[in-house]
Amino acid sequence: MTATDLKPAPLVTADTRAFWDACAEGVLTFQRCVACGHVQFPPRPFCAECRAAGPGTERSAGLGTIHSYTIVHRAPTAAFKADTPYVLALVDFDEGFRLMVNLRGCPPSDARIGLRVRVLFEPLAGGGALPQVRPLVE
Repeated sequence: MTATDLKPAPLVTADTRAFWDACAEGVLTFQRCVACGHVQFPPRPFCAECRAAGPGTERSAGLGTIHSYTIVHRAPTAAFKADTPYVLALVDFDEGFRLMVNLRGCPPSDARIGLRVRVLFEPLAGGGALPQVRPLVE
């Protein structure tokens, strides 16, 4: 296996460490401002709405709706070639934040705007986990 065969690991910073640590435990988190209530993602040290410091971190129920998506037919690197075609989706989670994830357990032809989904976590080769979604079966 060469370096080009490895999928890139997420960039963990001081601002995102708590998010990635939670993902490793199978928990999806987001931030809510304690001053104005604004919900935000990605994590940052201030509220993007009112600029108050120290937004709180909350646990998501992991349920959402596909806002938009694309079907990737041409892999961006050799590491993703075996996955094509795959669905890359923007998901609006019920708590009010949006996250870009892969849609798993669903043929690309069945992907659609408005599809209800549930988060799942795929283990990363070097440890940790990456949030993904699958169709919600009620």
